[in-house]
Amino acid sequence: MSARTWAREDRPRAAGRFRRIAHGLLAANAVWMFVFLYAPIVLLILFSFNDNAHALAVWSGFTLRWYDQLMKDPATGQALRNSLIVALASTAVSTIIGTMVALVMERHRFFGQTVFDALLYLPIIIPEVAMGLMLALFFGLMNIGLGLPTVIISHVAFNISFVAVVVRARLAGMGTTLEEAAQDLGANGLQTFWRITLPLMLPGIVAGALLAFTLSLDDYVITVFTFGPGSTTLPIRIFGMVKKGVSPDVNALSTLIMLAAMVLVVLSLVLQRGGEKKAS
Repeated sequence: MSARTWAREDRPRAAGRFRRIAHGLLAANAVWMFVFLYAPIVLLILFSFNDNAHALAVWSGFTLRWYDQLMKDPATGQALRNSLIVALASTAVSTIIGTMVALVMERHRFFGQTVFDALLYLPIIIPEVAMGLMLALFFGLMNIGLGLPTVIISHVAFNISFVAVVVRARLAGMGTTLEEAAQDLGANGLQTFWRITLPLMLPGIVAGALLAFTLSLDDYVITVFTFGPGSTTLPIRIFGMVKKGVSPDVNALSTLIMLAAMVLVVLSLVLQRGGEKKAS
């Protein structure tokens, strides 16, 4: 066999071995990446059931007493109520405003739209510390006392952008064919919106609302600049507990918040994908 013939036959085998090695390295990198990201979460959940109150890294047995202790803690209960009030109120307001903004930005063209579009993405881009400081200065200049209302306003301020982005993506995927067909058949603008546009964009609205609720529920940085006496939320409560040292009840509370956020995010993704399948 000549060297040229051998090279022609061996080159595909070498390329195949290289691809297998590359795929194996990529798979190993993906596995290690997920281990690096999720191993601390798994450990947090695991040790929230640890019966050892002092040596937190030493497993002493399974118990549910830390969750029972949380349920009986009045300060934690008040923080949970505050978090739910803020999350529900800010979600409702930001979903309505964000949906209207998405409709205007996607279905209409007007002077200054590019500038308005850039301003819409600003709360998503700027650091939370800067936004929290700006909101605190604004409330101070307006002589508004800090409390639950200021926390709700602050959460609405950044949630509008997230809702608008999600709903706008849904509108972009819908197109305008069905709306134009309805108007060709005699439906006016209001009938087209209620019977065609709103049902089709509803999965995006719900997904945006769930995302806003999740972001509001676990926000700490902006909230710490705008809360006042009697308006402590769960993330602030957790930070206050951690100052005294990490304990199993902190792990339990963090586990509950994290699991609630994960469920809402997964539900939001499922609704978005379900809406895309229906539209297609």
